Amino acid sequence: MTFQNSAMTFQNSADLYARATRVIPGGVNSATRRLARPMAWEWAEGAYMRDVDGNTFLDYHAAFGPIVLGHRHPGVTAAVAEAIEGLDMVGVGVTEREIQLAEKVVEHVPSAEMALAFSTGSEATYMAVRLARGVTGRTKLIKFQGTFHGWHDYLLMNVITPAEKIGQKDPGCAGQLADAVENTLICRFNDLDSVERTIAAHPGEIAAIFLEAIPHNIGCVLPTQAFVEGLRQICDAHGIILVFDEVITGFRHGLGGYQAKLGVTPDLTTMAKAIANGYPCAVIAGRRDLMMQFSTAPGGKVFVGGTYNGHPVGAAAALATIAAMEDGSVHRHLFALGEHARSGIQSIADRLGIRMTVGGYGSVFTPYFMDGPIDRYEDLLRNDNASDVAFRSAMVDQGIFMLPMALKRNHISAAHTLADVERTLDIAETVLKTLR
Repeated sequence: MTFQNSAMTFQNSADLYARATRVIPGGVNSATRRLARPMAWEWAEGAYMRDVDGNTFLDYHAAFGPIVLGHRHPGVTAAVAEAIEGLDMVGVGVTEREIQLAEKVVEHVPSAEMALAFSTGSEATYMAVRLARGVTGRTKLIKFQGTFHGWHDYLLMNVITPAEKIGQKDPGCAGQLADAVENTLICRFNDLDSVERTIAAHPGEIAAIFLEAIPHNIGCVLPTQAFVEGLRQICDAHGIILVFDEVITGFRHGLGGYQAKLGVTPDLTTMAKAIANGYPCAVIAGRRDLMMQFSTAPGGKVFVGGTYNGHPVGAAAALATIAAMEDGSVHRHLFALGEHARSGIQSIADRLGIRMTVGGYGSVFTPYFMDGPIDRYEDLLRNDNASDVAFRSAMVDQGIFMLPMALKRNHISAAHTLADVERTLDIAETVLKTLR
């Protein structure tokens, strides 16, 4: 059953998509941008965005999370405009904004004694892999079922794994090197015994453990405190580098990242997305002794390069984003609205007798169509994916944009208001009543 708003038409989007498919493979520049119903966009501001047919949507997708302050935030836009007027790109030496960005990361993130800037989260996690291997002389990595760390060969595996492949290697795409797949070991999230067994089976071979601080690529599955503290102890005992992938969680969940909430400090941290409110910027930060092994430092043996690293626009956007967050009001607003959205949707589902567990943290909420508890990816195999997608698609048809894919998280930005969330809950109740 559909909830098509009669005022909405999508012909211009369809026409643009058809045009795109003639020159862009599949018509989109990233695989997860391809939707069952093609959509093309022309405008976004605050908490809203509009497609080329003039349909306006309240945005909870937030471009997979970067939009934390709201689209076209005035402070960020002004900082970017100022950066463009002063300097495009020189590509040698350093600029003051790059220094200021590193200083702010070091000031706020517990694990950060030094920082390097990149353009994307995948670049940052790739460099963490290289650094861990270069420093330890070891080859193998541990990641967890259901976590995502970018598109490169070493970690693109065992994300959305079908039930029949659980416990096996599940590479993310064709073309991955067999050695890369072989050297990446998969453990169960929130299961220290799984980690200890894997390390015991490969003594002295593990260079790093990669933890998505909260596995947001499967919605929002929270790590237990004991699990994260145990990982820190295991890494210390075995000389393994602990990497927190905070590409999504930092700075969305706080200027210190989620590690500040946990009180557990990794050796390296990667961040991107919300650190620059939608502009390309990423960071790898960590212990001084490790960071000084990058070839940007004299004698560093781990090569790092990138023409666009520390780009003036990305650095300016990141500094403006940090500045907007430093008094704490942004995160208080995000957390309050996030809690209201989560409890509101859960209450509606309970009242209607719909099997649902609303996961989330801070500004993130994910309605799962299943009973809890949810401690790891394997639990999500119980999710009613058809109902999940039907709910999201119906919300889109009513002007509430939730990415119409199962298990995906929704994001609140600082531009959302209580009235926005209340309207979302009203529409969600209508949709869920009909779906029921």
